[in-house]
Amino acid sequence: MVFFYRILFPKSVSLLHGQKSAHQSIYSMRLSTLIFFVIVGILGGCTYTEKIRDGKTAFERKQYAVATSLLQKEYAKADTRLERGRIAFLLGESYKALHKSEESIRWYQIAYDNQAGVDALREKAYALKKEERYKEAIMAFRELGIEIGSPYEYRRDIIACEVAQGWKDAIAYAEYRVDLMEFNSGYADYAPAMYRDNQLVFTSDRTASAGDDKYNWTGNKFSDLFLVDLQSKNVKPFDLQINTTHNEGTAVFNKNFTEMYFTRCFGDKKEDAYCKIMVSESQNGVWSAPRMLNFIEENVNYGHPSISADGKELYFASNHPDGWGGYDIYVSERAPDGWDPPKLLGRSINTTGNEKFPFIDGDTLYFASDFHPGMGGLDIFRTYKMGNGNWAPPFNLKPPINSGADDFGLVIDYNSPLPAAVLQQGYFTSNRLDGLGNDDIYRFERIVPPPPPVVETPPTDAQPTVAKLLLDVYVLEKIYADPANPNSRVLGRKPLPEAKLEWTVGRDTKTFRTGEEEPVTIELEENMEYSFLASRNQYLNNAARFSTRGIAKDPANPVQRFELEIVLDKVFIGKEIRLENIYYDFDKWDIREDARPTLDVLAENLRLNPDIRIELASHTDCRGSDSYNQTLSQRRAQSAVDYLITKGIDGLRLTAKGYGESAPEVNCICARCTEDQHQQNRRTTFKIVE
Repeated sequence: MVFFYRILFPKSVSLLHGQKSAHQSIYSMRLSTLIFFVIVGILGGCTYTEKIRDGKTAFERKQYAVATSLLQKEYAKADTRLERGRIAFLLGESYKALHKSEESIRWYQIAYDNQAGVDALREKAYALKKEERYKEAIMAFRELGIEIGSPYEYRRDIIACEVAQGWKDAIAYAEYRVDLMEFNSGYADYAPAMYRDNQLVFTSDRTASAGDDKYNWTGNKFSDLFLVDLQSKNVKPFDLQINTTHNEGTAVFNKNFTEMYFTRCFGDKKEDAYCKIMVSESQNGVWSAPRMLNFIEENVNYGHPSISADGKELYFASNHPDGWGGYDIYVSERAPDGWDPPKLLGRSINTTGNEKFPFIDGDTLYFASDFHPGMGGLDIFRTYKMGNGNWAPPFNLKPPINSGADDFGLVIDYNSPLPAAVLQQGYFTSNRLDGLGNDDIYRFERIVPPPPPVVETPPTDAQPTVAKLLLDVYVLEKIYADPANPNSRVLGRKPLPEAKLEWTVGRDTKTFRTGEEEPVTIELEENMEYSFLASRNQYLNNAARFSTRGIAKDPANPVQRFELEIVLDKVFIGKEIRLENIYYDFDKWDIREDARPTLDVLAENLRLNPDIRIELASHTDCRGSDSYNQTLSQRRAQSAVDYLITKGIDGLRLTAKGYGESAPEVNCICARCTEDQHQQNRRTTFKIVE
């Protein structure tokens, strides 16, 4: 899916804890200025591109096509098993990003055989699932659960594999048939949209894309919109007003093709940035210069627009922080001066995973999800609006529409006449094995399926089933690679027995105790807000919410089950816990905007646990003078404490401590420390003192 499938963030380089004395800072500024003009003088009008010299750097910069070549050379020269395991895992990850599952499976296995650990086994299991090798995937998931000490962690994946295998076995009774389109290339071709005169607009990074640069994620060109005549199969670029040297794609048109919405991702050369939804109007066949929609916010990705037939509603996907997690689907209503603020669709559609590529067809919504029970990567689902305005439980379209690979971007073709015995037709995208090696566009026909074999069932006196909404609540704890170190890698989660679970709806509160493995199951009512508080001795309290607004009981699906996970952190008295994503500008100590979410989470934890006191600390690396580093770190720690006080935390529960360079996490000779080691030592932490 090349570009629009990923969660895209701009590559930014921020100084976390820049430490220099005043004269060092002035010297550096002068030196930087001198170097800048020297470079400009040498390079003149030439374009400068830094050469990537090792596979790890290429991987970190998302230049996966470059990384695979470099990493294989490095693997051949590796001297130890640990080094081979590390390189093999990066190769598996690179091939995964390039949608080459077979290669990724091979390298993940090599990595696991060379002591790369459970990460390699986990990624291999998901790659096997994507390849529809479900029995092998189930074995790998079970082995994973045993290895990390928690069969719970991968139970959903095992069930999904079993269900997917059943769907494959019943494909003779499918209601769809599909065909690979002739105009596909060996490049990524995806996200079809119907256009006038029996034409289709789609996204591709084929060689005819605008500009001369390659996108090093894929090794191909940046993506553009293309137009294909469905009769002649001739393909050409869509419009020069729309296609640029940026990534463009995932277009949709209004009913009379006078208005188009599409995604454009702005970024520097060879870099990604945030994706925005653009709009352009056509007058006399000429498209206007695109403009950004009025509700777009900074530092958020938007994409995959779909407009209703009456032009009044715009559906799209976004990874907005107010969503349920990952990408979610939103809808905005047209206003006289643009579009109203978007509304998040309900929990029956959006999950903690990724929901993308919506297509609205009257009262029916098609979308792709990698979390709802499916066959592998993204699967295509359909839902519809019920009489009360809520969305029905999503229905998986099953094979042959869905596969173990990524399936997404479905549209319905109302322009072409329907062949005999065909109920519906259209197009979708998949990167399944029988394609041309990347994302490809398929045509589908919906038919009346042959009846499945009749299974005789004995008569019963069972009463009619009453529609229910059930919520399974799990209270979990983290599994650390080092059980005594809260900063060690989290391998998974497992159920936490004997935890106290309180849930409140309205004025009613009930209390339960968790068991060894089974969840606490609660029957829910419609249009209600539920609050949960979980606690256990020697663990920090944690809270969660669940809303049934937008979820309705459905007689056609009488038992709808949902899951809620509440993770409790173990209390480690006197042990520092690293706070991620706390950044400071050079020689500054004020709390930046991007540091606030982490501190907000810490403030919420302190509110839920009113009896604890913490020391909040700041550390620098070894560069700069001792006194400068000590003063700077103390000011930074105090700034974090002051921020928590503004969030309502009692200052008597907080202590600010600057350690400067006196307590490094990695002991190394300062002049020989790598940049990674310096960064490990630059950190903001907290520890519970009582």
